[in-house]
Amino acid sequence: MSLLFTDFASWGAHCAATGQPLYQPVLDYEIEQKGRTEDEIWAGLQRAYDVMRDAVKESMTGDMTSRSGMINNGAKKIAASPVTVLSPEFKQLITRALGAKEVNSCMGRVVAAPTAGASGILPGVLVTLQDLHKLEDRQILEGLLVAAGIALIIEQNASLAGAVGGCQAETGSAAAMGSGAIVYCLGGPVAQVFAAVAVTIQCMLGLICDPVAGLVEVPCVVRNASAAAIAFSSAQIAIAGIDPVIPVDQCVAALGEVGQSMETRYKETALGGLANTTRGREIERRVLVQDINILPDEAGTLN
Repeated sequence: MSLLFTDFASWGAHCAATGQPLYQPVLDYEIEQKGRTEDEIWAGLQRAYDVMRDAVKESMTGDMTSRSGMINNGAKKIAASPVTVLSPEFKQLITRALGAKEVNSCMGRVVAAPTAGASGILPGVLVTLQDLHKLEDRQILEGLLVAAGIALIIEQNASLAGAVGGCQAETGSAAAMGSGAIVYCLGGPVAQVFAAVAVTIQCMLGLICDPVAGLVEVPCVVRNASAAAIAFSSAQIAIAGIDPVIPVDQCVAALGEVGQSMETRYKETALGGLANTTRGREIERRVLVQDINILPDEAGTLN
């Protein structure tokens, strides 16, 4: 991507001038950067998507209890809840996004897209999108390339890391990747794909990263579910032709500016926000004791 452009305006202009679909320059970038053939890149994308789908399935079949105890089979509980406040499709979306992130918190296999802390968002979004619209895998893989292009531009102009830009940079970027992929996969024009990204950033702007006990569990897991919901709502807004008013590249610049001005305690340090609540500190002390108890003693045995 950096070989051709570093912002959304250039990406769109390139595709308009060449007639290429949005995914093609990203595919070309992958081929050159990795030194692989096009077939190998498609095969790698398929493997990544298979892992995403497997994470969604694993969350409903495996034991999703984290070592800290903060994560305890939440996806199964949502799916089985007798009281439903959402449509079946909406409920399924947040179940899948939350569940795939639970797999990460329980040391399962996930795709960091763009990070492990946001690893439930794209699986929840793409698996649900595919089910709702009966899309072929190839369409989803093209959407993954578009999502990757979105992430590359955000990374160059802001950040994808909670430690650098707060949760807005992590789950926010993943939600933006998801919303853009949705619009692309449903045949939306480039302008609407970029509008979805812009709307998503506007909705996620300012979100801090405050993991309780320094673990990527609370509030990270539930934020994956909420971010997936924002991805879908932003895609719907964009595909309806609503103007985000602030251009996408300026939204990304705002994301970077907010991240730079955010205090360190709100950037994955577990010094502020929910991590600094009374309950958060109690959990931190308990988790610390657990960690000490599994360290080897001087004799080399485990305590």
